Formats: sequence, structure tokens, C-alpha cells
Amino acid sequence: MLFHSSIRKELARSFGATLIVLATVVMTMTLIRTLGQASRGSFNPSDVMLVMGYTVLAYMPTILTMSLFISIIATLSRMYSDSEMVIWFTSGRGLSALLGPLFRFAWPVLLVVMALALLVLPWSNQKIETMKEQYEKRGDIERIQPGQFQESATGNRVFFVEKDATGKQSGSNVFIATTESDKETITSARSGRIQTVDQGRFLMLSNGQRLESVVGKSELKISEFEEYGIKVGVDMPGATDDVAVNTRPTLALLKNLTLPNLAELSWRIGLILAAINFVIIGVAVSSVNPRVGRSANLVFSLFAFVLYYNLLTLGQSWIASGKFSFGGFLLGLHGSTLVLGTLWLAKGHNNWDWRTLVDLRASLFRRAAT
Repeated sequence: MLFHSSIRKELARSFGATLIVLATVVMTMTLIRTLGQASRGSFNPSDVMLVMGYTVLAYMPTILTMSLFISIIATLSRMYSDSEMVIWFTSGRGLSALLGPLFRFAWPVLLVVMALALLVLPWSNQKIETMKEQYEKRGDIERIQPGQFQESATGNRVFFVEKDATGKQSGSNVFIATTESDKETITSARSGRIQTVDQGRFLMLSNGQRLESVVGKSELKISEFEEYGIKVGVDMPGATDDVAVNTRPTLALLKNLTLPNLAELSWRIGLILAAINFVIIGVAVSSVNPRVGRSANLVFSLFAFVLYYNLLTLGQSWIASGKFSFGGFLLGLHGSTLVLGTLWLAKGHNNWDWRTLVDLRASLFRRAAT
């Protein structure tokens, strides 16, 4: 049908433009936040772009859903303001007849949202956690940055090297502060180099001094040396049993239906159900008076979108704490939203108002009385 094809073409243009704008905004905000985390030592600065890419990929289900929702409202509101919907209504078709072409346009987007929510979302979260864990567990030598105080992986040693050469294999003006049980040690040297022997890697210091003290005592032991070796261990990343729930594959969550796993499943499945509901809600709320304008509808739609996703997040914490059951929350939030959206759509389709509803209720009471 020509009318259906024109709607889908306009939806495609609006959806593409909205997606580009939203993706650009999210990428910019994510880049700023990732740079801040890298400056605090959460990520390797060289991995900023990778972390940003994985983070944006995790946000894509929400971005796609919001782009689809805005494109539907913008397209249908424009048709109302240009009186194209008047032609549609006078031809004997109502609002519910728009669901067909809208879902024919939206089903590829809904499939992508499903794939992202169930498959890509845990994978991207796992990649981010892996890079973060690798950077946090890097060895002491890898942590050294010239001109900066750096803490060791175990937290009991602080390094400082004024400058280095030959790829961090040697440096000058080395300072090391170590705390072990009740003993504190401060070692300084003019130079140092990395040397590998049979027992492991050693930091060989030259021409320096060593100060030892016991916590709570005033005694201080000072010694000078021409060469002194300190073993520096390398903390290799290892597998941990405590895996973040948002990094677990969907099949793993289904095999072990604990409260945290059910909470994560409610979020992933909720992303899919919310995308479907927003197609119906978009048709219902797009009705606009040409004399009033479209700004009120857009503001209300954005408020509804934010409220819906906040309830998704809140419900995830409720399920994890055991306040709500998994099925009860899905039925309560998404089922009630579907019913309200359908009733709102039926109101616009049948042109109901409050007088019509009062008359309908009165007629039902009269029939029941007779």
C-alpha cells in the first residue's frame, strides 16, 4: 500500500537521524567518563577507545529503543500537524491500523535489540571487566611511571622513579617505601635496573641507602649500599570465582536461577519487552492537536521513557533482594504497560472521551439491572 510505504520511508529517515544523534551524545558522554576512570587508574589509558566502544555497545539496546520510539512519535505527530491523519481517518481506517506498517518497520530493530540484550550485552560487560581486572592486577614493574608515585599490586609498596630509559629496564633516582607487618622500610638509590635471575625478577639498586624502623619504636637503622636487590613479583591475572552477574551469559543465568541471576534476566528480557511496548505507546501518544504543537507530546514521551527504564532498574534491585518475584514483576510492569498502552490506543481509535465512558458505564449498569 502506498500510504504504508510512505510511512515506512519517513520512519526510516527519522530513525536513522535520531540514532546518529543519540549515539553521538552517548559516545561523547562515555568518552568523558572513561577518560576520568582511566585518570583514576581504573583502566589502561591505551584502552580508552576499546572501553568506550564496549560501553556504547552495552547501551545500544536502549539507544535503539529510544530512537525507534522518538521516530514513531515524530512521524505520526508530523502527520497529525499536516492533516494527513485526517485523510487516513476519513478513509475508514483508525489508529490500530497503523500497527501493521509500524511493526513491519520495527521488527528488524526489535530483533537487533533482542540479540544485543541476550548475547552482546553480557559479552561487552565481560570484556570491560576483563580489561579492568588485568590493569588492576598488573605487575609492580608495569605500574611504574616516571615522575609519579605508584602503588604496588599488593598495596604494601610505593615506587618512584624520576626517569627511565631502555623501555623501563633502568632508571635513575629510585625511591621505594615498603610496609611489612610492623616494619617500615625506605630505600633510595641513584639508579636501578631490572635483572632476571633463576629465582625471578629483581630490581637491582646502585649507590643508595636504606632506612628501617619498627612501628611504635623510635629506633632507626640506616645502612648504605653499593648494590642492593629487591625481588619484584608479577601478579598475573587469574580466574576468579566471583564473576559479576552482568557478565554471565544468558544461558548460564537460565541454568542457575538464583535471585541475582533472575534480577539480571529481568533486565535483559525487560529491554526486549519495553521495545515492543514502546511501539504501541508511540502510536497512542502521538495524537496531537495541530493548533497546539508537538512539544508537549515529545516531553511527555521522554518522561514516560525515563520512568519506564527507571522502573526496570528498580525492579532489578527488588528481585535481587527478594521483594518481588521474577514473573510477578515482569507481569506487573510490562503487562500493565501493555494493557494501558492498548487502552490508550483504543481510546484514540474509537475517539472515546470521558462523557462516552460515563454513558457506556451507565448503559452497562442499566443492562445489569434489567
